[in-house]
Amino acid sequence: MKKLVVVGLSGGVDSSVAAYQLLKEGYDVIGLFMKNWHDESVTISDECPWLDDSNDAMLVAEKLGIPFQTVDLSKEYKEKIIDYMFNEYEMGRTPNPDILCNREIKFDVFLKIALELGADFVATGHYCRKGTVEKNQKQYFQLLSGKDINKDQSYFLCQLSQKQLSKTLFPIGELVKSEVRKIAQKEGLITANKRDSQGLCFIGKVRLPDFLQQKLKPKVGDILEIPKTFSGYQNQNTDSSRLKLQLEFKSKKYIYTKKDGKVVGSHQGAHYFTKGQRKGLGVGGTTQPLFVIDTDVNENIIYVGLGKNHPGLYRYGLLVKPDEIHWVRPDLKINNGESLSVLSRIRYRQKLEKATIYSTDLGLYVIFENQQSAITEGQFVAWYIKDELIGSGVIS
Repeated sequence: MKKLVVVGLSGGVDSSVAAYQLLKEGYDVIGLFMKNWHDESVTISDECPWLDDSNDAMLVAEKLGIPFQTVDLSKEYKEKIIDYMFNEYEMGRTPNPDILCNREIKFDVFLKIALELGADFVATGHYCRKGTVEKNQKQYFQLLSGKDINKDQSYFLCQLSQKQLSKTLFPIGELVKSEVRKIAQKEGLITANKRDSQGLCFIGKVRLPDFLQQKLKPKVGDILEIPKTFSGYQNQNTDSSRLKLQLEFKSKKYIYTKKDGKVVGSHQGAHYFTKGQRKGLGVGGTTQPLFVIDTDVNENIIYVGLGKNHPGLYRYGLLVKPDEIHWVRPDLKINNGESLSVLSRIRYRQKLEKATIYSTDLGLYVIFENQQSAITEGQFVAWYIKDELIGSGVIS
């Protein structure tokens, strides 16, 4: 008897080819489009309108001869993703809704719907792969990087569990983007030459300030420039013989006050900005671009530094608190006092960097071999062994 797979048809070329590959491999396939958003007032309308995407997904399903349904998950999306985003920005953190969307919507709510339809698996158009390994007579599922190193999307799936992986297929993980488009063109799929979507998971490209202003009202505040000579940058002695002090020092945030800089402009709300941001500051007349190096939502201040090499942008490490640590491979979890050499990244498309993770009573420290730019609270750090993503956590 054929296995049944419900594929999340997003109206893009990747999920379209994923459905085709599943049919080619002998599965019975159902296409399901997830509608997660109703308010188009804050979307840039021609970038990713859900109605066009739904129609394209339906046309792909017709072309492939598979059943097609649309499911409205806007209520769940608001509760699990949108409200979370507002709360994070209000606290001065920068969330990653795509990672949460995968964990809470695609591979939770969507997975449950698929199983209720009698599916054996769900599938998506992510550029990543799944493997298995036997250990102590137990099978573990591996989350592996996609073969297309320029499109690898394993980072976006860094919060998946073993249970979720056990029910998931990634049909295009062994392909590169150019091969996916060629297959779509050969099969006459309407999405063959469609641009990749840019923006929030299943919403599209949004005007973030407009989006946030639905709940977070504008409030005028100061932009303060911190000089490279700031005293906090000078105390860089890391020769402590105590590992705990070294870890705390290398992962410690710089703390600024009003007296540490000069006012160079004003803004409409510190919660609209994130570390490393260059655009949208509205401050001219500088010899180099200004970058956000920190925000203080309580005092409504944005701290900026001159140039991309400003020391306020860089540090070696970060901390993930105990309740924010997630092991995709629980059998590889390190215990308190242990360390592990890994590869790591703190954002999508960042190349993997050498790092060491340390498990302590305060949480898990990730200390990089090289300084990292704009380590941002609320974002996710993921750690790998070779091409396998084994764990992740929220940067605190």
